Amino acid sequence: MNHSTLLKSHYPWTSTPLIAAAPMRLIATTALAVSVSQSGGLGFLGIGTDSSVLAGLLSSCTSSLSQAPPIPNVPQGVLPIGVGFIVWGASLSEAVEAVKASPLKPAAIWLFAARQLSELEEWTTALRQASAGKSKIWIQVGTVAMATEVAAACAPDVLVIQGSDAGGHGLAQSSSIISLLPECADELSRRGFGDIPLIAAGGIMDARGVAAALVLGASGATLGTRFLASPEAEIRDGYRAAVIKAGDGGVSTARTSVYDVLRGTTGWPGEYNARGVLNQSYWDHGAGMDAVENKKLYERALEMGDEGWGEMGRLATYAGTGVGLAKEIMPAGEIVRGILNDVRRIQVVL
Repeated sequence: MNHSTLLKSHYPWTSTPLIAAAPMRLIATTALAVSVSQSGGLGFLGIGTDSSVLAGLLSSCTSSLSQAPPIPNVPQGVLPIGVGFIVWGASLSEAVEAVKASPLKPAAIWLFAARQLSELEEWTTALRQASAGKSKIWIQVGTVAMATEVAAACAPDVLVIQGSDAGGHGLAQSSSIISLLPECADELSRRGFGDIPLIAAGGIMDARGVAAALVLGASGATLGTRFLASPEAEIRDGYRAAVIKAGDGGVSTARTSVYDVLRGTTGWPGEYNARGVLNQSYWDHGAGMDAVENKKLYERALEMGDEGWGEMGRLATYAGTGVGLAKEIMPAGEIVRGILNDVRRIQVVL
């Protein structure tokens, strides 16, 4: 069974190639996850570091789907939605309790940013048991070494290969998926783990990026930044406008820990930082502004509403280097269907 067939067997309502919406913390909630899954993709809920919200979000998705035309081919006892955890800050016990209590188990559980490999092993084992094997385990990695270590220790159902172009949090030092993904695929195969499907992440915005990822060895792709420009993303209009306006992402975004300091979202393992659109907070930091003063200005910007974002704004605008390809606001379902249609046309040409 090839990887695409394997993924189709796990998520039979999805189209091929698999298109997933990244579990962006506080941003990917019911509306975005449901819309993506209703359109032939796999939507994820961004649980992040707060496992206490999981039960409510699973219930919300179940309710939303029950009031809409049924998604065909969903396996019995499975919610056609994934959930994503930032392992270093989340509560495993709360996650296990919520998954056990849910009548429908999430189709996939995405694990990211553990402090050590043993945490991933613990989470993988516990959540597989809690879901009675109905939830497939996705683990995000950003280096070849991480990919092989995780494959050996956890036997994940999917490895998400995240390259340096990704928005939001990721490894401070990594490479683009154009080299990272094929090297991971080769090394995993050499070590006997070639049966694990790979999902590409980082800089993918449209069908061209998805098609490229498939050529590199992926079985599907996950998009984050592109879905920021959808009405279903749980962000303020000012954030969305800043994403639409930004261009030339290699210049207009950077990886930094500045916004974690200003937002108070500290605690990340030392090898992680986040990519976002540059604005006054970043430039003032670079010019030597004291962190205390910068944080005061950031907090004032929070009171400005939508005006707090943008080039002259100060608020965190996490986005990847592909941000310049998000030029219009479009419903998430239309984004998925459009990419799938365009990928098929590209594949015919290839």
